[in-house]
Amino acid sequence: MNFGGVMLAMQGAVTQGILWGVMVLGVYITYKILDIADLTVDGSFALGGCVCAMLVVTHGVNPVVALIVATLAGVIAGAVTGFLHTVFEIPAILAGILTQIALWSINLRIMGRSNIPLLKVETIVTQFMALTGLSQSMTTMIIGIAFAALSIVALYWFFGTEIGCALRATGNNEDMIRALGTNTKWSKMLALMISNGLVGLSGALVCQNQKYADVGMGTGAIVIGLAAIVIG
Repeated sequence: MNFGGVMLAMQGAVTQGILWGVMVLGVYITYKILDIADLTVDGSFALGGCVCAMLVVTHGVNPVVALIVATLAGVIAGAVTGFLHTVFEIPAILAGILTQIALWSINLRIMGRSNIPLLKVETIVTQFMALTGLSQSMTTMIIGIAFAALSIVALYWFFGTEIGCALRATGNNEDMIRALGTNTKWSKMLALMISNGLVGLSGALVCQNQKYADVGMGTGAIVIGLAAIVIG
């Protein structure tokens, strides 16, 4: 058995898993806290990658700035799902499906074609590689761990605030927290926005690592996220 090849394959799988782990943090918010299987994830993951690719390739935007904008794009996608669910009172799973289907056309519109390569542009991975001299897999692992750790710290702080506690309470007992005067519709929308913002960030990180964005790159993302939560 070629142990060197196995370890190399494992390293690649781990680095990809860490980047996708940021997406799983977003899925965790809606699935475990609000008990909603948000199918927007499949579309917002690709949205983050598409927005990031277009900014870096077409407009020459700094890769870090592109990550921020991709996160904001995910937040907007989550807000649309939240609006459909809370204002039009469409069931959450159907609202997510509607947004996911709409995002397929929107992602195509953003890129103008089905995929965009990032082979000739700088990404956060290539910049860090040039700075440290490390291999791509090690660089990606460090970047992924850093973003995952920052996300966990930020979420830990947020869910300890008054708004975060109200959000958690909405998932535990919506009728009770509504009786205490909390706007549960706003709590749900906020959770969907935060969740899809993390998903969009993950899509942008994966896009910059794999050096291309594809309109179908988010297919099955919600299944991967839910499986990761169950295993975790």
